[in-house]
Amino acid sequence: QVQLVQSGGGMVQAGDSMSLSCEASGQLFSTYGMGWFRQAPGKERQLVAAINWSGGSTVYSDAVQGRFSISRDGGKKSIYLQMNSLKPEDTAVYYCAADSIYPPREEFSSWGQGSQVTVSS
Repeated sequence: QVQLVQSGGGMVQAGDSMSLSCEASGQLFSTYGMGWFRQAPGKERQLVAAINWSGGSTVYSDAVQGRFSISRDGGKKSIYLQMNSLKPEDTAVYYCAADSIYPPREEFSSWGQGSQVTVSS
């Protein structure tokens, strides 16, 4: 079992920046691929960004490419999402995910508790 604890989130204005953090504990071999998904009201949960174990490979959705940056600490237990130039359409609940492969698979991932990110125009 992997436990994921998220921090960060809140309300900002369009154009602002915000960061999210996620720390894993437990069976870290199940955290080879980690990432961030988000779910907006009335929409399906979607992958936003993912990173592999070494941090040498990352992937981003088209919607956030160039604005968001995912990173992983040297101890491999924590990941971060730096969100710049936020837009109202980035408003969603953001979930940290961890899977034994990369990128993390929604149906097999362990999940954080979720963080509300609200961007006002």
